[in-house]
Amino acid sequence: MTTLPVEPRPAASLILLRDGALGGADGLELFMIERHGALRFAPGATVFPGGRVEAADHAPGWRRFWPDGAAPADLPPRVAALREAFEECGLLLTDDPPEPSRLATLRRALADGRSFADALDEAGLAPATARAVPFSRWVTPDTLTRRFDTLFFLAPLPPGQTPVMDGGEAVAGLWTTPRRILAEAEAGNRRLVFVTRMILGRLAGCADSDSALRLAEGCDLSPIQPEVVETPAGPVFRIPAGRGFHPVDTPVEKVTLG
Repeated sequence: MTTLPVEPRPAASLILLRDGALGGADGLELFMIERHGALRFAPGATVFPGGRVEAADHAPGWRRFWPDGAAPADLPPRVAALREAFEECGLLLTDDPPEPSRLATLRRALADGRSFADALDEAGLAPATARAVPFSRWVTPDTLTRRFDTLFFLAPLPPGQTPVMDGGEAVAGLWTTPRRILAEAEAGNRRLVFVTRMILGRLAGCADSDSALRLAEGCDLSPIQPEVVETPAGPVFRIPAGRGFHPVDTPVEKVTLG
């Protein structure tokens, strides 16, 4: 029997950005994946690539990929975000467009059971950990038995890469605008978990990737943990005010957590 609350697991997610391919006022596009319908957490949901921070993501060797000075305290979740993005959809955050043959070598090495660090060395690739900009940190409500403390990063995707879904966790991938994906969810054509919906709402006001990255540079990274609050209109999930995310109160029946 599980005793609540359980300790949230550290996790990280990478929101990759590009500009203008769909045209119109919604110039900012985000890369998202559709999760396999048989997964325990968020089955069939459309999410950003991401997952748990693993012990290997804390290895001292990752400091060699930090360009200058002492590596930041958030280096392990940065590594996890880049690793998960490549494992799930084959996109690697790099400073320069990598040769397709090197990406193929990286995929083969990971499929053969190599660690992410060893696979990168085998492929001769270096992840651009400094290009990821911390955007927001969300903690799963303490009423659930599967909880995550997730740091979300924004980063522009270098050109020259094509998504390759892993077929296990991620069964499809798409570039879309925040407003478009929110409209599809409202029409019942997409399943969005609460944190994804809130982040899309925040980014919907950004005209392009530069404005999204500027927004991230000024963000408060203290954790946001939704809590159930009883109101005269019924129970709501409430998040802290003044953090840039709206609405502050969302009726419980409209919230999907996993």
